[in-house]
Amino acid sequence: MSDTPSYIPVASDKLQVWLDYLEKLHPTEIDMGLERVSQVAANAGVLTPAPYVITVGGTNGKGSTVCYLEEMLSAAGYKTAVYTSPHIVKYEERVRINRKMLPEQSHAEAFSVINEARQQTSLTYFEFGTLAALHLIKQADVDVAILEVGLGGRLDAVNCVEPDVSVITSVGIDHIAFLGDNREQIGREKAGIARNNKPLICGDENAPESIKESADTIGAKLIQVGKDFFRKELEKEWEYRSHRVYARHFPKPKLPLINASTAIAAIEHLPLPVSLDAIKMGLISAALPGRMQVAQYNNVDVLLDVAHNPQAAAYASRYIASNYKNRPVYAVIGMLSDKEHVGVKAALQQIITQWFVGTLKEPRGEQADKLAEVMALTDNYRTFDSVNAAFESAIEKASQCDEKPLVFVFGSFYTVSSVNQLIVGA
Repeated sequence: MSDTPSYIPVASDKLQVWLDYLEKLHPTEIDMGLERVSQVAANAGVLTPAPYVITVGGTNGKGSTVCYLEEMLSAAGYKTAVYTSPHIVKYEERVRINRKMLPEQSHAEAFSVINEARQQTSLTYFEFGTLAALHLIKQADVDVAILEVGLGGRLDAVNCVEPDVSVITSVGIDHIAFLGDNREQIGREKAGIARNNKPLICGDENAPESIKESADTIGAKLIQVGKDFFRKELEKEWEYRSHRVYARHFPKPKLPLINASTAIAAIEHLPLPVSLDAIKMGLISAALPGRMQVAQYNNVDVLLDVAHNPQAAAYASRYIASNYKNRPVYAVIGMLSDKEHVGVKAALQQIITQWFVGTLKEPRGEQADKLAEVMALTDNYRTFDSVNAAFESAIEKASQCDEKPLVFVFGSFYTVSSVNQLIVGA
């Protein structure tokens, strides 16, 4: 990313030309801090992208919480905008206006606006994309903007915007080099999205003390799961309860239930009325590519999930054990080199029949042989030079098995994206 771009794109250029330019613009992929991005945001006039803003941070569950919020608020009749990252298949997934992606040209034009506003300020790929997303959201004249934090919270580019409600879904060990090597440190970073006299919704049932300490220091109103809002899962439905609401007969959603209750708590503290019927509609319609995504390939059942840390892997293990009982599970895995490989294996090893390990050919991608070695896999694995080759091999073996195996693809957004494109193109 350190090469100086030889060509400066213009608004009429194709999106890919802009994305190539963004990759070369800043000397490092990650450069945490708000000074540069806040200044450019002010220049571009995007510090207030919508009348109401919800900022969603956390280690796991951000994407599904954002999706729940989007679906519930849309069902209630509000105009919504969403910014998330990374994307699974194409860049346009990162911004949705009223639940729809925008055309490539809209992104290119937004990049041109930010490029002019930044003047001589250098921005990372993520910072540039965040500011362009804020420009698109402001242009759309929506009621509510839902913004997903990229990394951490306190110093993340998204935090240049003042939220009306902040959400922390969970706190786990990830991005150690930037956030710290323990949950207390990481929790403190994530709580940096809180604001004085504004609600901070925490959906982590075992939240580190640093969340409360930070909320107290900032002056935020901490709303904690298990203390201020609760969920009760029944056989075919579930209930939500808080100090103000008791709602029964909610349908079970496709995405994690804990994040549904966190989203409802956030909506409770947003100064916009949302009916229980709208919440129910949102629960039913909420779905995301790459999050417990069900597919078929050559008549084999496939489950794709972007799980790349022990918490997410543990959820996937419980989900598979519950929904695919007594079926062999062929795991197709590709991971980045800086993830907690051993913890991921430990969370899943009881349900995996065989591992198909692929080299992830991305920056920081781990070689298959090295990944298998670090995870201490024994005789129930094979390695491949790509995740797609690993997937094809798993499918071939599954198609020859009478026990109807499940092929489970996971380990990284890159892994799921690569295999997803293969499935879509079939």
